[in-house]
Amino acid sequence: MHRPIHELTDAYRRGDLTPTAVAESYLARIAALDERVGAYLTVVREHALAAAQESERRWRAGAPLGPLDGAPLALKDVLCTRGVRTTCGSKMLEAFVPPYDATVVERLRAAGAVVLGKTNLDEFAMGSSTEHSAFHPTRNPWDLSRVPGGSSGGSAAAVAGGLAAGAFGSDTGGSIRQPAAFCGVVGMKPTYGRVSRYGLVALASSLDQIGPFAQDVEDTALLLGAIAGHDRRDSTSIAAPVPDYMAELPRGVDGLTLGLPDEYFIDGMDPEVERAVRQAIDVLRGLGARIERVSLPTTRHSLAAYYIILPAEASSNLARYDGVKYGLRVPGRDLVEMESRTRAAGFGAEVRRRIMLGTYALSAGYYDAYYGKALRVRTLVQRDFQRAFERVDVIVAPTTPGVAFKMGEREDPLQMYLNDVFTIPVNLAGLPGVSIPGGFTQTGLPVGLQIIGKAFDEATVLRVARAYEAATAWHERKPELTA
Repeated sequence: MHRPIHELTDAYRRGDLTPTAVAESYLARIAALDERVGAYLTVVREHALAAAQESERRWRAGAPLGPLDGAPLALKDVLCTRGVRTTCGSKMLEAFVPPYDATVVERLRAAGAVVLGKTNLDEFAMGSSTEHSAFHPTRNPWDLSRVPGGSSGGSAAAVAGGLAAGAFGSDTGGSIRQPAAFCGVVGMKPTYGRVSRYGLVALASSLDQIGPFAQDVEDTALLLGAIAGHDRRDSTSIAAPVPDYMAELPRGVDGLTLGLPDEYFIDGMDPEVERAVRQAIDVLRGLGARIERVSLPTTRHSLAAYYIILPAEASSNLARYDGVKYGLRVPGRDLVEMESRTRAAGFGAEVRRRIMLGTYALSAGYYDAYYGKALRVRTLVQRDFQRAFERVDVIVAPTTPGVAFKMGEREDPLQMYLNDVFTIPVNLAGLPGVSIPGGFTQTGLPVGLQIIGKAFDEATVLRVARAYEAATAWHERKPELTA
């Protein structure tokens, strides 16, 4: 059953498989294996089987809703789901049950997708390892002693471990692409504004974007096509035409110019990662692409700017969790004590750390020195990419400077933040990027290859990704995860 979505739906069409049988198989695998992996926070068995049975009736009648009808998917637990708890990996929202679906969830249900459950994450999406969930950590299916990346580690681990055929996460500074690289799957961050953020519990509103995880690029194109498009309920949603991503995939890279950024090959980078990425570039050159060196000089300042902008926006967004309106409430003698006790009990250490950083950066006397300066750096990052894209069609680079690390190995927050050094600039610039399997280390750990495109040009990004995928077999390797 561990097949890409497009193969499953082809089997439904032929009558070789049924959505109900596939859903039951995934649910059984989750029951057998997820205690060890920890990919899920909530499994919605009855909802999933009911949706699968409805899908089965449509396929039998010859009237499926589309290429995702009956596809068993998982959702990062920051996407609101009507009648199903949405925790954000936090004690603050442990019992919160939304009365509505996020736009992305609405669109997936309308496409006939079968939602298996909600996946684990670093609390309120603050982290790079999915060790900072308030409930339990998630482990990497390739090596259960290692992290799956974060903050969307639960979704990445679910796809890699055969616990979902596809999944969705959110990417604020690399939270889809980095875990995709660590887990050896495809993970895509669309252009900011391409996918509605309505119903996404916000971390940093100017950076967050929802995107898919998949087993291959074809599935990624299908999943993105289902959720992309304007939504009037989201003020950050852009009314741009959504191309037929599937139609673009076969075009290959012949005639395209791919940029290779000098600043993405740094001292301290894992030599096996650099070797794998340079070999991948040779493959693309052999397929007819032209390779050109480009410079993104502000890259070295991106990390510092990001860790001012993100905490500032997070401290504002998380002010709503005060024990008054919804979520956790710890009683106190008065309003101030109640709110203080609630936030101290409801938020974990990493969340409190970022709230404090953000509140400081926005405080009187420091706003211009820190937040204002970070915004100016962000503009310089955007200009770097604009200049590069005057000469090249896409940029090809490593997704991360290293591979999945051991659980508990990086307790220093600054060391943890460095995981996102190659993904953060893409979020600051609002561009689309995808991580695809680009090789393995000698110890069998996946290496991610990142492809970055112009704003709203996900079609070319996916086209390059598909060309590389078709010329290699990395995406066909699966972890040996058995009960």
